[in-house]
Amino acid sequence: MADDRVETKVRTSPAGSERALFTAYDTALLDLDGVVYAGGEALPHAVDSLRAAREGGMRLAYVTNNASRTPRTVAGHLTELGVPAEEAEVVTSAQAVARVIAERLPSGARVLCVGGEGLRVALAERGLRPVASADDDPVAVVQGYGGPELPWGALAEATLAVNRGLPWFASNTDLTIPSGRGIVPGNGAAVEVVRIGSGGRVEPVVAGKPLPPMHRETILRTGAERPLVVGDRLDTDIEGAFNGRVDSLLVLTGVTDAAGAVAARPEHRPTYVAADLRDLLVGQPAVVAEPGTGGGFGCGGWRAVAGERALELTGGGDPVDALRALCAAGWTAAGDGACGLDVPAGLAGLLADRR
Repeated sequence: MADDRVETKVRTSPAGSERALFTAYDTALLDLDGVVYAGGEALPHAVDSLRAAREGGMRLAYVTNNASRTPRTVAGHLTELGVPAEEAEVVTSAQAVARVIAERLPSGARVLCVGGEGLRVALAERGLRPVASADDDPVAVVQGYGGPELPWGALAEATLAVNRGLPWFASNTDLTIPSGRGIVPGNGAAVEVVRIGSGGRVEPVVAGKPLPPMHRETILRTGAERPLVVGDRLDTDIEGAFNGRVDSLLVLTGVTDAAGAVAARPEHRPTYVAADLRDLLVGQPAVVAEPGTGGGFGCGGWRAVAGERALELTGGGDPVDALRALCAAGWTAAGDGACGLDVPAGLAGLLADRR
């Protein structure tokens, strides 16, 4: 296992690793949107980094809350991008929620399905019958991301079914997802529409990250023994790793930015912090507490300290090392809470130049 792994509930600093991460862990559990691609196009350095990690012996599994596409379609897309992937290496929240539903309903049960092909196929694989109307005698309703083509009428059908007292499930509740043109509404936004339409009286059973059903589905399908969760979102990828008690790598190619990483609450603090997937191929520098320097933390050529209103940064070198030092200063100052201190204004520009 990687060096300096922190086993306590409250992480106060990113960990270091003398070994390259692709050798310290047997399987990378990779989120897709914002980690491998955005808007269908591969993110910078993703393809080459994943190829190198695979060739070096690390198994790759693609774990996504996006329930719109089937694992076969996702694997085909990844292969087209230059990352060889098999259908069995893709795990979706559609599969996780279908398992949850199948454990509660008899085989052949009708389920009102509001989502894309990935959700319909996952239900059918569990012996359930997806239907499209609240008048088709469903015994449950499930929502999953259906893409920008999801019709408003499908949300109306889901609302009618929930208001009739049917059990309600959701693949995930991510309010947003990254796209090639920016951040757009996710399945959680569609779930909120149904919640409002039903008067807020009931809550769906949710399967996706960061909740345990998704972690269980992933481990069952991959057989990972020393997994490393790799993601861009604190509230799904990193919290899911925290709940599953496994290590995580945050990359800054999607939703979370540097300021968000520094402000992370304990359950959102990753084991490692990186700019992109290139960090799978290298060790992680240690963050060193500096006794007698007012609570400062050093990493590489940088030093960070928590002031009264802002985090202060001095030094030079790799800007990701600056972020690691700032995370240590911010997390330590925040303790069990979220750091409210301002992050140095120039950090975002340094990180952008590094990419």
